Amino acid sequence: MLHLKLPTDPRWVDMVANNNIEDILVDHAYCEQKAASASMSLIVNYPELDELVDTLTPIVAEEWEHFERVLQQLRKRGMSLGRMRKDDYVNGIIKFVKKGGSRTDQLVDKLLVSALIEARSCERFKLLWKGLDDEDLKAFYYELMVSEAGHYVTFIDLARKYQDRDKVDERWQEILKMEAELMKSLGVRADRMH
Repeated sequence: MLHLKLPTDPRWVDMVANNNIEDILVDHAYCEQKAASASMSLIVNYPELDELVDTLTPIVAEEWEHFERVLQQLRKRGMSLGRMRKDDYVNGIIKFVKKGGSRTDQLVDKLLVSALIEARSCERFKLLWKGLDDEDLKAFYYELMVSEAGHYVTFIDLARKYQDRDKVDERWQEILKMEAELMKSLGVRADRMH
């Protein structure tokens, strides 16, 4: 369903489970904050698109709720949020967004990049759900996996509303290939969600 070209290295979840749950939770909290901000930015930059605004407004609220829930998971474990670290994955993905072209082309790219980040998050949440021993975190990541899958579909559907489906699907394949290359270059990083 997610169509990712390069699955996460199976060693990732074992490394997280054995050593890095605090790092993952901190990174995850900031990922949720950035997801809320990205959807809010789309609303602010395309306020004339009523369907986009109406679709993304509840996603902003849901992503912020996820941020709060990750904070609760940190607090339950006596951990604090800590400082945000450089996100090589998202910084690499953002470079995929076209700088030129029409306003619609730029919107579609931003929607597809958001879909991609949601897809990769969904995949990682599934690995955590299946690979962790902590029952509370397993249930937490199952819920978030389902939510991220829905967001992924929503972003793809929105892109197809604003541009020809074939053009969107062609661009989606290009972005998926670029993401696979980025994932290869980053290697296995057990201290990051992506």
